[in-house]
Amino acid sequence: MVHKDHYKAVNDDEEAPWVKEPTIKIVNGDRNALDPVIVKRDENIERGNWSNKLEFILSCFSYAVGLGTIWRFPYLCYRNGGGAFLIPYAIMYVFAGLPLFFFELSFGQYASEGPVSIWKVAPFFQGIGYAMFVISFLIGIYYNMVVAWSFRYLFASMTSVLPWTSCDNVWNTKNCRDFDIKNCTLLEGLVDSSRTCHIKSEVSDSFWKELELMNTNSRLPADEYFHKRVLDISTGIHDLGPINWELALCLLLAWVCVFFVLLRGIKSFGKAVYFTALFPYLILTILLIRSATLPGFVDGIMFYLTPQWSKLTEASVWGDAAMQIFFSLSPCWGGLITLASYNRFHNNCFRDAVIVATGNVFTAFFAGFVIFGIIGFMAFELGTTVDKVATQGAGLAFAVYPEAVARLPIAPLWSILFFVMLLTLGLGTQFTVLETVVTTIVDLWPHKLRGKNHKWVLLASATVMFLLGLIMCTNGGMYVLQLIDTYAATFSALIIGMAEVCVIAWHYGIDRFLDDIKLMLGHDAPPRWYWRFVWKFFTPVIIVAILVFTLVDFRTLTYGDYTYPLEATIVGFLIALSSVAMVPIVAVYKVFQLDGPILERIRVLLQPSSDWGPALQIHRIEAGAPTHTDSQVPLALPNHRFEELELELATVLERDSESDNWINMKCTGPN
Repeated sequence: MVHKDHYKAVNDDEEAPWVKEPTIKIVNGDRNALDPVIVKRDENIERGNWSNKLEFILSCFSYAVGLGTIWRFPYLCYRNGGGAFLIPYAIMYVFAGLPLFFFELSFGQYASEGPVSIWKVAPFFQGIGYAMFVISFLIGIYYNMVVAWSFRYLFASMTSVLPWTSCDNVWNTKNCRDFDIKNCTLLEGLVDSSRTCHIKSEVSDSFWKELELMNTNSRLPADEYFHKRVLDISTGIHDLGPINWELALCLLLAWVCVFFVLLRGIKSFGKAVYFTALFPYLILTILLIRSATLPGFVDGIMFYLTPQWSKLTEASVWGDAAMQIFFSLSPCWGGLITLASYNRFHNNCFRDAVIVATGNVFTAFFAGFVIFGIIGFMAFELGTTVDKVATQGAGLAFAVYPEAVARLPIAPLWSILFFVMLLTLGLGTQFTVLETVVTTIVDLWPHKLRGKNHKWVLLASATVMFLLGLIMCTNGGMYVLQLIDTYAATFSALIIGMAEVCVIAWHYGIDRFLDDIKLMLGHDAPPRWYWRFVWKFFTPVIIVAILVFTLVDFRTLTYGDYTYPLEATIVGFLIALSSVAMVPIVAVYKVFQLDGPILERIRVLLQPSSDWGPALQIHRIEAGAPTHTDSQVPLALPNHRFEELELELATVLERDSESDNWINMKCTGPN
């Protein structure tokens, strides 16, 4: 039992970062020093912590619920059996999505390190962290380009008439059609360029073939606005052309926004996520209510949800479910490790993982009602079926959806709301991607870069990524973006994910890792046997299965009618290898840094380094890890306070509480 005077002595020390204002519970007329202490300052003074638990949860939501949630999941659900697709999706969530999400949150929180420096757990495999850094770096370059497009459309929507409502603009071609063909379609006819409806029985075969060709090549105004006006797209990746300075300025604006949000690190980031994480739900709800009043809404929802049970026997359906759950939660990019590294040591990361991963699944499902409700309306307006309109990716966000909102009353309002939603979704993910890059660099040289120099690392990273992104502002930039999007984080992320889980589960030891989690939570993550089985066997097998499915399903990349040449495919694989290659390269570099027999060097590098473990001394004592004795070791508390820390630890260990964080319990008043 720690005496009450010890509490007063420690509390009077203003340099103690881990205690502040003890709360006293009266027991038999005396004060009980075992009561919790409320921490008002960061637990980790040098590195910083989230201001509160909600900021961390919202930052994870903002990171995981990205553009793919809106423009990919609904289409996959429709294509793979409607409501029946939810069965394989839920199974993959339980055995692949949630385990990976919880795994990375636990890993990052335990060590309070970024994706590279955290591999003190096994320095031989530090290349996994560098691979994550490369993946985040590449994603950050192209992802902000999508944000720039959203800015471009947002500015274009601030007008009384949307510019993609007609074919009377200088960028439109003869293939553009802005007239209502619904009545002609119902008569099984085709419309010519003069907007005259022709029935097959009333015209010659040759003229009918011309009409069919013209209608096959026809484009809606919103489609031509995106490709001809916004992108001014070229004929292929070989023809990049000049920089589109409108897009370049929008890209600069996107990077400026990200820079200022991250300028104060997680403190400013934590405030921004209140908006980027929550605002999209408001917009989705408003759009759902509006789309529910439109004709064709029910048809769209039926296409989205009607179960096709026979689809469950197709391997591709299960492959799509596994791939979608894997990439929608964004593991293996380093972002989750980065976000969790700013948690307090005893934060309940298990609860947070369940909340965020489950919320992501429900958000994707909810977004499907909005997307297919609008697509149903679009099909009704065009006099065709939903499957002829349904699409995914950038085509959905910047062609089909704008075309639909252009047909609504007060179209600019709905367009502004939609693109503001895309902005918040895109920026929410981009914040974490850039923070991952910056945190990785700062954690490698903490003495030089942490503190005041953080902003220069941020500025340098944002500037380099902006300059590299300018290639996507050219006429052929869309082809470059599609190439990086396809190869940067597909094969490579799967390989890195498998390596990460296997190293911890099989080399570091699954029971050892579960004990680390138990130390943070104060109890086992329920049920322990489940996590032991999943991380050791099932999740690696699922990742390998996804990788095999991806390779088997590999097709030459296309965009619209354009097929990428062989040279572009080779470049794509080199992009994928640029991250994976970090694993062997760093391993070889580490080995040659040491002296002695090769096998002995490898043996040393396979063991956790002496500074592996919790960042703070008090938590290292709890974990039984070697305490820092070198004052240059980052995050070490002054050693002259070891006796106080050990007394405080004894107090903690005497508590019979299931709280996830003993330093954040509620104040208890007198009985």
